Amino acid sequence: MTIKVNLNADMAEGFGAYDIGDDAGILKIIGSANIACGFHAGDPLTMRRVVSAAKREGVTVGAHPGFNDLWGFGRRRIDMRPDDLEYMVAYQIGALQAMAAYSNVKVTHLKPHGALNNMAAENRDYALAIGRAIKSVDRDIIYLALAGSEMEKAGRELGLRVALEGFCDRQYEDDGNLTSRKIPGSVIKDPAEAARRVVRMVVDNTIISRNGKTIPCKLHSLCVHGDEPTAVALARSVREALEAAGVQLVPLTDIQLD
Repeated sequence: MTIKVNLNADMAEGFGAYDIGDDAGILKIIGSANIACGFHAGDPLTMRRVVSAAKREGVTVGAHPGFNDLWGFGRRRIDMRPDDLEYMVAYQIGALQAMAAYSNVKVTHLKPHGALNNMAAENRDYALAIGRAIKSVDRDIIYLALAGSEMEKAGRELGLRVALEGFCDRQYEDDGNLTSRKIPGSVIKDPAEAARRVVRMVVDNTIISRNGKTIPCKLHSLCVHGDEPTAVALARSVREALEAAGVQLVPLTDIQLD
């Protein structure tokens, strides 16, 4: 049976007059786009433009909410009450739904950004708060969660559709969480190295941590960080390697979720 997997990217992360990443280039390679919703990056015009372009390319769109941290690009950890976090996430989903409505596009999934994603992977209260926001706004939205994380557990506990995510361009720790960006080499920039790692993840269902530990995994989707200068080349290399291995790349909505 043919293996199917989704390739996603974090996108629309410019702000105002400033563009970050080659959104147009990435959209020609991926199947699903995670759209910044205005808190860590993004604004109404950027969101509108990228959603419209995604529709033209046949790419599904999802919300990419983050902490209210433009200065730190959402990569600084912020302690919040879970209910405050829940409403903050719901607010951002609604913002993208409004911009998507202009293109008659449905928001199909949600993936937290940066520090929020990292904290929710470890913090049950954060993971549940994000899940409750999804369930309240649109329970059909897929919770895109780091495999083995508290987000995966929270999504299943709340009865949400959960897709398990791996990362093309990041190192992993032995516990399955991502290596901190503060550690040199935590971000993989070599397209060939990323392609080798990703084929192993999808075909062999294993992740190799930075310490050499083998971590069993089953992934539905793979992420490329669109703000990296190497993003387009890396995404293209990953896609070509997966297709050469007989893997079919599809939108997240076409993946059979467990």
